[in-house]
Amino acid sequence: MPVGLAVLVLTLWKIPESKSSQQAPGFDWLGALLATLAFGGIVVGLIESKTLALVAGVAALFGLWYREAHSNLPMVPLGLFRSRNFTGANLLTLFLYSALSGVLFFFPLNLIQVQGYSPTEAGAAILPFILLMFLLSRWSGGLVDLYGAKLPLIAGSFIAAGGFALFARPGIGGEYWTTFFPAVLVLGLGMAICVAPLTTTVMNAVDRIYAGTASGINNAVLRIASVLAIAVFGALLSGVFRTAVEQRLTSVDLSPAVRSQIESQLSNLAAAKTDDERGQPAIKEAFVAGFRSVLWLSAGLAIVSSISAATLIRDPRRARPRSGAV
Repeated sequence: MPVGLAVLVLTLWKIPESKSSQQAPGFDWLGALLATLAFGGIVVGLIESKTLALVAGVAALFGLWYREAHSNLPMVPLGLFRSRNFTGANLLTLFLYSALSGVLFFFPLNLIQVQGYSPTEAGAAILPFILLMFLLSRWSGGLVDLYGAKLPLIAGSFIAAGGFALFARPGIGGEYWTTFFPAVLVLGLGMAICVAPLTTTVMNAVDRIYAGTASGINNAVLRIASVLAIAVFGALLSGVFRTAVEQRLTSVDLSPAVRSQIESQLSNLAAAKTDDERGQPAIKEAFVAGFRSVLWLSAGLAIVSSISAATLIRDPRRARPRSGAV
């Protein structure tokens, strides 16, 4: 929501509406169906470990690509991706927002199930991020005027990577202001620097008549990144958590009944309960280990986002025009 609000503010301030009297109205129903089947199947396959659903989703994805390449009225005009800036901006969106969505999904679980925060306190813990995104959105738009979009996208993604890394520093316990607050601030600053230049790059990368389509594609990439990240990161966290729990339980002399009680609840992650006081710390430590694996992967994705901006994004005022560019 804060990201959406920041984008809306920038859009109303900077971006003209796209209109085209030359394009006939219509809707690519088959493309929409294939997109739903593709990403729905992939997400279900990853979350439920259903091979058939995953294969069906990948097959539908290839079908979507073929349909959009040969349709007279495609939902996703593939020609837009001939623009380096458009391709680079969407790759950055995919990587960076995958990282952000995965971390923000599991961060409240860490706060509530491991650190002992109430739901209200867990919600308040992310408020500095929201405030930075809102307050700095217009300032970050000014960075585009001063430096172009490329430099802020490189720097913002790299700063966000530092924020993800800082989230991995705390263990169990400690004051919020010395554990998670610095990470929230750094991540919020990095994302605030990225949002406006990213939106501007997407909208300026295509002809004006395709501005609405470009915005829709970029927002779809953002949403796809979110659901795929939660599915993939969830599988990663769950796997690391189970392995870490087994290792920790092996080092503790627990009765077979207690071990069975814990193992039957592993799908609950850190919410798993046991009457044995020695078992609960093992569960919490295992979740922290799994959460850290998600954070390091997120930091890596943010660095890849920065590299994508460095290698693909070109500032229009510095780039040479190419014939046939979209």
